Amino acid sequence: MGAPPVLRQPTDKPPFTLAEIKKAIPPHCFERSLIKSSYYLLHDLFIVAALVYFATAVIPALPAGLPRLVAWTLYWVAARLRVARRVDHRARYSHRRHHSNRGSLERDENFVPQQKAALAWYAPYAPYIEGNAAGRLLLIAVRLILGWPLYLTFNSHGRAYPRWANHFDPYGPIFSDRERALVFVTDVSLLAVWFALFKLASAFGFWSVVRVYGGPLLVVNAWLVLIVYLHHTHQALPHYDSSEWDWLRGALATVDRDYGVLNYFFHHIADTHVLHHLFSAMPHYHAWRPPRRSDPSSATTTSSTPRPSPGPLARDQGVRYVESMEDGKGVFWYTNKF
Repeated sequence: MGAPPVLRQPTDKPPFTLAEIKKAIPPHCFERSLIKSSYYLLHDLFIVAALVYFATAVIPALPAGLPRLVAWTLYWVAARLRVARRVDHRARYSHRRHHSNRGSLERDENFVPQQKAALAWYAPYAPYIEGNAAGRLLLIAVRLILGWPLYLTFNSHGRAYPRWANHFDPYGPIFSDRERALVFVTDVSLLAVWFALFKLASAFGFWSVVRVYGGPLLVVNAWLVLIVYLHHTHQALPHYDSSEWDWLRGALATVDRDYGVLNYFFHHIADTHVLHHLFSAMPHYHAWRPPRRSDPSSATTTSSTPRPSPGPLARDQGVRYVESMEDGKGVFWYTNKF
């Protein structure tokens, strides 16, 4: 049996407004609480401290070999469950513009799909690599391990700018004049972190720092690429050129992903991602399944997929470029045909 046809998201202008969606959500869902926010911060800091103790005191006391290997692997994964997305000024600015331009082929900031004419010369050969399990696994591993540093350094899979762009250059085209000073501060802070890691490696050994800090960092980077990719890449999601794009349709062109019990550890950023794009200032502790009033738009504003498995990631690896299915209409869909 073949795969079921993809049910594409509607692309007509919605018969409702953002204000009408907001009106359908109880007002308390938009209220911020210093007590609740502080609780979640202290909750996570406590668990991070416990994990550091586990890594520096418990694991070294275990027998060498398999027990330590298993313990380190569990520590790296658990550290990812509690370490929130690292927010610096560089990523914050480009992420804000991503929210302002989601779904736009010209102005979105990350995982912007290419049109066929802009593909690299080797793109038609990708199916031969992805056609077997080993090749597909290799491509997924490269994307997860190198995706985040490549995006920051070379703007890989980012918005097309008239000149080379990266997130470390305060005077690059990614940033405006009023943003450059804080980007410079972030760069200096990053150098300070690297210096601190150098001193720690000198005192405790290079591999000790790699195990305690490098492993979780690698997992965090991989997870960040994975969730952003899966939220914004799906055969059912449209993209728009400037003739069709508007903010509401762009914001709705995202997808929720259900991770089961892990949603709690991720502060529900995955299973409420559409809502996050619509109301990014809503606290995460209210965004989780807010009770709805009569809301005729709910079917559109809660687009979601079943709990992810290796299948969706492997399948969505095959969306290679976008093209308009109707001549002259600025709505574009993913395809993998050459």
